[in-house]
Amino acid sequence: MIAVNLQYALKGVLQTLNTNMSLFVNRFPDNTTVGNRYHLRLAQNGFAAGDNYGWTTGFWSGMLWIAYELTGNENYRQLGEQHIQDFTHRAENAIDLDTHDIGFLYTLACVAPFRLIQNTKAKYAALLAAELLMNRYLGTAGVFQAWGTLDDLRLRGSTIIDSLMNMPLLYWAAEQTGDHRFATAAHRHSVQLRDHVVRSDNSTYHTFYWDVEMGTPVGGKTAQGHSDNSCWARGQAWAIYGFALNYRYTRDESLLAVAQRCANYFLNHLSQDYVPYWDLVFGDGSGQPRDSSAAAIAVCGLLEIARWLPEGAQRQHYQTAAETILASLVTHYAAPAESGSNTLLLHSVYDLPKNIGVDEGCLWGDYFYMEALIRSLIPNWQVYW
Repeated sequence: MIAVNLQYALKGVLQTLNTNMSLFVNRFPDNTTVGNRYHLRLAQNGFAAGDNYGWTTGFWSGMLWIAYELTGNENYRQLGEQHIQDFTHRAENAIDLDTHDIGFLYTLACVAPFRLIQNTKAKYAALLAAELLMNRYLGTAGVFQAWGTLDDLRLRGSTIIDSLMNMPLLYWAAEQTGDHRFATAAHRHSVQLRDHVVRSDNSTYHTFYWDVEMGTPVGGKTAQGHSDNSCWARGQAWAIYGFALNYRYTRDESLLAVAQRCANYFLNHLSQDYVPYWDLVFGDGSGQPRDSSAAAIAVCGLLEIARWLPEGAQRQHYQTAAETILASLVTHYAAPAESGSNTLLLHSVYDLPKNIGVDEGCLWGDYFYMEALIRSLIPNWQVYW
């Protein structure tokens, strides 16, 4: 039954993708929907409407490459190749790249097409991006700074749990160049987050600060969660998938183990329909909004964990959990064709404390939902991360 539902869901995904390609052409949709509809990225800070800026544009590219790989339709490839040109220009000029999210952007927009079609321009841009990301490595602390320029005293020494998902770009760069500094820095960063960002109860901080002169940990806070001591749902999902992906490249068993511990905490704090509230401090009856994007990310992370475990009860536990959450997303959160929405997943939360993108669709939720579908339908599918 679930396989039939997933095939039908994927068909709907491709239909929505086709609609959005016609709507946006070679421009980029905004981070989130407004009234469950995507519009062009805002014209602001010197950028024109639909320009390639911010941290989420790569998710739109990533959806195109999954669609091309799945269907062979040249329309997806042609638009994806236009994106490569745009991302190359962005990397060459370091446009709005004072962020660790370089990995999110360039893994999906450039590493993916290099792996799929051996596009050398994509490889060039991705390697440029990897160097830009390396510039953010704070060697004394052993972490990558999350936001802002390195001379910004307010943000100096900050890292966030999302950063784990940006490390695959560096492991890939090490493979391509033979330069081990990329992989060494990525591994050390993941170990630092394992040791300091994961709490003793296996929940996670969203943000964490280091003294960059001494290299010592200072403490954790939140930027998008309910409180400094709560557990932001999407952050916990990033931890599940991020630690598992770092295990994929390093085979450091401690990273797979911490991914499992984070997964167990997440699963123990789900709502009755298996989709978390935006912060895991909230449960059924709280009246708080759910975050479907956190669920989609977690599905991919749970499948990644299961991939590396031996046959047995543990592996089946994570596999079944992923299938159950995905079934809930397909049944209750996927935007129906008749809804008038052009998002894939409804009911996500971007940043509730700032009231941004609350109960809307979002690009990362859509991407990871699409990835979760194809991972479930094609178990040996090679992820782009």
